[in-house]
Amino acid sequence: MATIRIPPRTLPDIFYEDPEPVEDGMQQAIPLIEIVSLLHRYYADRPDVYVGGGGFVMYNEKDGNQRVAPDCYIAFDVDVAHIEEMANFWVWRVGKVPDFALEMASRSTAANDMGRKRDLYESLEIAEYWRLDPTGGELYGQPITGERLINGFYEPYEVQIRADGSVASDSELLGLRFYWDETDGFDILDPETDMTIDQAVVERNARLASDALADVAGMRAASAEMRASEEQAARQAAEAEARALREELERLRRQQTDQ
Repeated sequence: MATIRIPPRTLPDIFYEDPEPVEDGMQQAIPLIEIVSLLHRYYADRPDVYVGGGGFVMYNEKDGNQRVAPDCYIAFDVDVAHIEEMANFWVWRVGKVPDFALEMASRSTAANDMGRKRDLYESLEIAEYWRLDPTGGELYGQPITGERLINGFYEPYEVQIRADGSVASDSELLGLRFYWDETDGFDILDPETDMTIDQAVVERNARLASDALADVAGMRAASAEMRASEEQAARQAAEAEARALREELERLRRQQTDQ
């Protein structure tokens, strides 16, 4: 059996101070895992797009405590394999900050997400900052908030509130649509089709559509077979009636001849 070799990770010569864990982290865990997983799968075949969920973005090589931990972040035009060898996302080695940051609300972090973290992401010039609120807006004010950097300051994206109460907003950077409804929670949609990017759901829907088409085709085939059978029975009945008529005419002719 082959031995799996894990390359050693060399930490920079800086001090790391462990942060205190939040008390209500589990409240945001499930929706956050779902969103991060969707983004991971969406960019899985892109070796130049790094999707991070957990860990730190370190932005000062001289001070390890100058760092931030987005719930999710994305960097474009990078070497994913190189980043995966690092202990954290070291900006000075990657050569840039992430392009996208996302936070999932919890009661203990919401104020920080809207205040200090927002200011930090803005100062670092992270191009887009998104906040998702699993409570439907109780913590952030609305379920989905997306902002983009314009002339050094964050400006909000338009939020669509639909007739059914669902909420959506488009990310220009990602070319994707963040979506929330009260029943199913969060999803990420393709703006052109307004359908989920979740490949499992897409494949399931494709199978259902294929099965439905097969059922329709089967019904049409059965209907065509039935029509063919009915037509054949009608032809046979017509032929039998024609034979009977010919036989009757022949009988009448013979009868007249005999007389």
